Amino acid sequence: MQLKKLNSVLFPVRYNDKYYADVLASGEFTKLAYYSDICVGSIACRLEKKEGGAVRVYIMTLGVLAPYRGIGIGTTLLNHVLDLCGKQGIGEIYLHVQTNNEDAINFYKKFGFEITETIQNYYTNITPPDCYVVTKYIGQPEVKK
Repeated sequence: MQLKKLNSVLFPVRYNDKYYADVLASGEFTKLAYYSDICVGSIACRLEKKEGGAVRVYIMTLGVLAPYRGIGIGTTLLNHVLDLCGKQGIGEIYLHVQTNNEDAINFYKKFGFEITETIQNYYTNITPPDCYVVTKYIGQPEVKK
């Protein structure tokens, strides 16, 4: 319920029951962030199986309430998921970002994400409707002999 309230404030779209089912199924890949006992941010991911059986992570949402931005909460949430990917040998993590959301694009680029695709008319009820697919490929740890 905390996540639903947060999302209603943070994002211009409403999320359906499948989103919340994916959140519950993702375990440690979804986290809420608290500041002085107030829920101020979250990251919610979905694990996806690719052809060949490899798993990749899709960041469905990452957001922090405006008064709490710039103090490292989003960074902590994203680093948590990146660390999990590394520990579990997951080599790819990606998300969709609205093309005019320069703050988000710059945030993800700081972590080594790159724009890998542009999708026209991805969003139905917001302007602009286009998005970028932003992807980070995580190097597999070397096996020490």
